[in-house]
Amino acid sequence: MTTAPTAPSGAAPRDPAAGPPPAGRAPVTVTRPRHTVRYVVVGIVLVGALVFLLAKGLGSALDFYLPADQAVAQKAQLGDKTFNLEGVVAPGSIHSTASGVDFVVTSGSTRVSVHNTGSPPQLFQPDIPVIAVGHFAGDLFASNQILVKHSSTYIAQHPARVTAPDGSKQ
Repeated sequence: MTTAPTAPSGAAPRDPAAGPPPAGRAPVTVTRPRHTVRYVVVGIVLVGALVFLLAKGLGSALDFYLPADQAVAQKAQLGDKTFNLEGVVAPGSIHSTASGVDFVVTSGSTRVSVHNTGSPPQLFQPDIPVIAVGHFAGDLFASNQILVKHSSTYIAQHPARVTAPDGSKQ
């Protein structure tokens, strides 16, 4: 009984009808083409997409807010960049307009006039801390959203940030 020669490990089996391999030469091994380049490209694309999504998500999650006095001090650097302006609504400053509401926020001795387009929240009133989302347009802060922090835990957690126009703590 004769057995066909076996192929070395990892090599394709040799057809016994083809005869013996040429003398002095090792048998030719046929291997499947490797897809490493494809895997590397797919990996780079996936890593790039993940980095992009993380940067985009964290960038929007890190929205900062500035008290009115700091915002006025940094007005030149802020330019027309959108940010969150924090302050207390000055008493007697709320005036409804056709497009929304105008009011003044205070922080320390600083007063900033705000023009908001859209409907203010139901809890919007004088002497409460608010955050207006928008940008400076000259001396006016143009806002398209007002956020009202209505829980007493905010004041307890940030007592130095919430000051009434008369200087007392809220």
